[in-house]
Amino acid sequence: MTDTAQTWIITGASRGFGRALAEAALAAGDNVVAAVRRPESVADLAAAHPERFAAHRFDARDVTAAAGLVAGTVARFGRLDVLVNNAGRAVVGAVEEVGDEQLRELMDLHLFGPAALVRAALPVMRGQESGTIVQMSSQGGRTSFPGVSAYSASKFALEGWSESLAGEVAPFGIRVMIVEPSRFRTDFNAGDVLEFTDSSEVYRDLLAAVRADMAGADGSQEGDPVRAARIIVSLAHGDEVPLRLPLGREAVERISGSYRRGLAEVERWAETARAADFEGVAASVRPV
Repeated sequence: MTDTAQTWIITGASRGFGRALAEAALAAGDNVVAAVRRPESVADLAAAHPERFAAHRFDARDVTAAAGLVAGTVARFGRLDVLVNNAGRAVVGAVEEVGDEQLRELMDLHLFGPAALVRAALPVMRGQESGTIVQMSSQGGRTSFPGVSAYSASKFALEGWSESLAGEVAPFGIRVMIVEPSRFRTDFNAGDVLEFTDSSEVYRDLLAAVRADMAGADGSQEGDPVRAARIIVSLAHGDEVPLRLPLGREAVERISGSYRRGLAEVERWAETARAADFEGVAASVRPV
């Protein structure tokens, strides 16, 4: 990568991580297209950086709007270097309490929308023989717990999709970085963002602590989104990005613990699992 100005598309850039990323990229001298549902929410950035900032009205769930966002970015700035799929939110509730509509809405927001935007961006990046795709996942995209099944399902799906993508586009000079933050002081846990299902009698006591913890975290999260954004912008300008970046101390600890527990469980049941194969058949050989 070079030190020249890059052009970013950032979804959900009106607040939280998206806003911090837009400000950090602008501070680095880059161009930013903020893909937001309300362009007036970033009017101050447009006024402060009229030559390097543009707001594009965009709903991250609308797969039909992806091509227009990419085309508008290239028309304005001539290229697309970094795509950040950041828009997101969570629903808290037991599996039996989360309805189909809520689950599908999170899948649209965290998987189908980002997938459409990546597909629209790839021809541009392939033509440039360069580009970085940043997928804002979560520590909940690698490990889950009761009450967050819908959110984790959508983030697990994004991560699996993105891991495959990374291998497909690497030969074209395109990098993929999956960011897995812990708790950061954004609006994620705010009352007008975080959604709770109606609490059923069956799961009320079981999930009471989880619900209280999620609702009570707003404003006290240990993660600094400004510092996080600077790290992501620095990596986007660097020569190497990790496939996965746990972000924040808690994310490092919780994800590391999940890997250790998972490996221990595989090893515990390894002989039982191996016994399912035909006897005397050679192990498979795969291309990757």
